[in-house]
Formats: sequence, C-alpha cells, structure tokens
Amino acid sequence: MNIVYFLIPIALLLGALFVGAFIWATKTGQYEDLDTPSHRILLDDDNINDNLKKDEE
Repeated sequence: MNIVYFLIPIALLLGALFVGAFIWATKTGQYEDLDTPSHRILLDDDNINDNLKKDEE
C-alpha cells in the first residue's frame, strides 16, 4: 500500500510533463504543417521551393 503513495505523485508529475511538452510543441508550431514534411522526401533538394509552389497552385 505504501507504493501507491510513491507512484501517484510520479504519475501526476509525468502527466504534467507530457501536457507541458504538448503545449510547448503546439505553441512553437510543430503541428501547423503536417503535409509538407511527408512530401519533402519525394522532392529533389534543389527544386524543393519551386515544386512546393507548383503544388500549391
């Protein structure tokens, strides 16, 4: 029973840590553009900006 008193604060601390990391990632724009990184691997490095502009048009 004593282990519960030890594990509950650790669980709350880890939960707060994950919520803080999620809020930080959201505020820094990690979830704003979800499509471009998956397309970037298919495009050549030299023409990536030109190819992205063509896709947007």
